[in-house]
Amino acid sequence: MVNRIIAYSVGADDTATRDFYTHVLGLDVAMDDPVLGLRSADAPAAQVLVLEPGPLVPRWGIDLGTPEAVDTAHAESVRRGLRVVYPLTDESWGVRRFFVEDPGGTVINVLAHLG
Repeated sequence: MVNRIIAYSVGADDTATRDFYTHVLGLDVAMDDPVLGLRSADAPAAQVLVLEPGPLVPRWGIDLGTPEAVDTAHAESVRRGLRVVYPLTDESWGVRRFFVEDPGGTVINVLAHLG
């Protein structure tokens, strides 16, 4: 079950970026580390994460709700021979995730919060 789909923006976490998302679009800062996370106060599942540019930047994230669902999606991705470009990992900030390339070449962050 998909809990939410998270949009990603690529760029610097700077004053101009924060001002755009908070003052122009009305989002609230929900997280500062490891990335800038913004969300709607009225619909907290509506989120944007600002990621630093890099070679493995996913286009979006899909929150599957539980670490077990992430394990299942990872096993199915491997079984189908999909390219896992970031290994299954429990991150220090509290998510279990991996990055997988979909059949069209788009990198997706598949995740769930731990505990």
